[in-house]
Amino acid sequence: MSVPRTRLLDLMKVQCNVFATSYNPEGIRMGNKILRQRLRGAAMASYYPKRAVTFRDLKDTFAPDLHFMNWEDIDRLEHLDGVRSRGKGSAKRKAEAGKKKK
Repeated sequence: MSVPRTRLLDLMKVQCNVFATSYNPEGIRMGNKILRQRLRGAAMASYYPKRAVTFRDLKDTFAPDLHFMNWEDIDRLEHLDGVRSRGKGSAKRKAEAGKKKK
């Protein structure tokens, strides 16, 4: 002897109300499994180390008017000049990109 489907759906609806779950008789994928999971943002943020103080931060903080030689930055800029001279640099921006559209 089988139970009618409407009676089973009514039972499922009451069950969902009692146990605070979502009523989904068709079994449609709604993402509830993902939404019930614990948030991962804080754990992922704590995985990466804090940002270290850079030469530029120290210069800007303690001696903004003095001119120090940052050899890593100078080397980077020279490398970029060489790359651009070979035509391998980043693409140029459009001339109209900076202008506001009227």
